[in-house]
Formats: sequence, C-alpha cells, structure tokens
Amino acid sequence: MKIGFIGLGSMGTAIAMNLVESGHEVHVFNRNGARAEPLRKAGATVAASPAQAASLANVVFTMVADDAALTSVTFGETGLTAGLKPGAVHISMSTVGVATAQDFTTWHREAGFGFVSAPVFGRPDVAAARKLFIMAAGADEHLKIAVPLLEQLGQSVGIVGADPAQANLVKLIGNFMLSVIIETLGEACGVAGKAGIDPMHLVGLLTNTIFNAPPYKVYGQLIASQRFQPPGFSLLLGQKDNRLMLAAADALGVPLPLASMLHERFLAARSKGIGAEYDWSAVALCALAEAGMSKRP
Repeated sequence: MKIGFIGLGSMGTAIAMNLVESGHEVHVFNRNGARAEPLRKAGATVAASPAQAASLANVVFTMVADDAALTSVTFGETGLTAGLKPGAVHISMSTVGVATAQDFTTWHREAGFGFVSAPVFGRPDVAAARKLFIMAAGADEHLKIAVPLLEQLGQSVGIVGADPAQANLVKLIGNFMLSVIIETLGEACGVAGKAGIDPMHLVGLLTNTIFNAPPYKVYGQLIASQRFQPPGFSLLLGQKDNRLMLAAADALGVPLPLASMLHERFLAARSKGIGAEYDWSAVALCALAEAGMSKRP
C-alpha cells in the first residue's frame, strides 16, 4: 500500500521502519530532515512537506508529540490535508486531547476524508519489536482500511468504537493509571529503602509474585535503580498527558483526586530541573526525596 508517515521521533521512526520492512511504499516527513535518513536508506521516500507525503499515499499516519504539533502538520498550505486524496484515511497515532480528536473527526468528515485515532501503549523498543498495544476507533469503513495495517505494528489492536475521540480517552486513562503505578512504586521504594531493604530486591520480590505485570517490572527497575536517563517517554510528555486527562475529566464533570495529586508531582519535579531529558518515571523522585532516598542532589 502507498503510505504517508509524518513524525519521526523515536516512536514514529520505529513504526515507519516496520511499515517499510512490511513491503509498503512509504513516504515520510519530519521537520528535522536528518531523522528521515535511516528511513531513506531502508527504502522510504523523503517528502518535502506533509502535503507532499499525503499526495503520494492512500493512507497517512501521524505520530507527533502533542495537539499543537498534530494541528501544525495537518492543516495549512503544507499540511497533510492539502495533499490528501478524496476518501483517503488519516490514522493519528499521537496521544492528544479528546477535544482535539473530536474537532479532527468533524473536520475530516466534512472534508470527505477518513479519520481514525489509534494511540498506542508501548515504548520505542516495544514499537521496534512490533509489540505495541493499539487502541483504535473510527467509522467501520475506515477501520477496515486501518486495522490490517495496525495489526502489522503491534501484538493487539483493540477496537474502542466508532468515535475516534474515545480511543484517545482510553489512551489517556491508561497513561493516568500508569502514572499512579509510578507514584506508588516511588513511595514503596522510599519506604523500603528507609527501612534498609534494597529497593531492587523489593521490586524483584513483588514483580515475581503478586505484581507480575510489565508496568511494574519496567518502571519498578527504573525507579529502584533511579535510572531515569535516557528517556523512553519523556517527563514533559507525561506531564502533558496528565493535563489532558484532567481536562477530559473536567469536561465530563468527573473528579480525579489522584490525577490532581500527580499534577502537583509533575510540577514539583519540573521545579527541581527534571525535564525532557528524563523519563517520566522520574516523577517518582518526589516520593524518594521525601523519604530521604533520592540519589539526585
């Protein structure tokens, strides 16, 4: 299939590479052109703009950092919608707000384009191994096009429903739950360390028994060892998703006490100079510092 792919960060590069290696004709674009070089060497065509990438394709993927970036590469004279063919499908894999997804759904429908939200759970190494968990939502006729492609990129594709924005909400809920796990691991390692129990030993004991699940294993080791660099998912992106979760809950009139507390944790981490160069699990440093167990000055 002829595919456009826009956004070549760590996740986007891994996903686009898998599409190339699956035999698709892939046309890529990234604002920093140097990021496209590995894809070009693998057989992809490098486009001069999102519009050009879209004009050469029947399906266009976007995987960018936030709502503003998605809007930037989608609209305007050089945006992908300037090049989309009638009936083409835009598959957004970005984690964006519910309101943004709702606006995109309306605009694409009125313009005669398909729109599918397909945000993912997984880090760059998981994406490279085609082990992502993908949440997809959109009209049936658009999912029929998107799902076979998405199945080449992950270990499962969960169909949320016909409203693309619902897939974005599920992704935000999942990230909210992961952030709560990160906070509890930080608090647990702080208590254990203060009592003289090696946090790595604690994590090993728990993740090999009642907490034998990937989030506890992955984040438990990072937090127990306080190894937060390089980031698999940056703290700034985690903070952004926390804000989006709170905004979605506010629009629904639903209180989220734990998300509100984590909002304060992210702000506290940022005030200590912990930013984009740190994994989002570094927010656990707040709990570790309160226990007197942080290795960071």
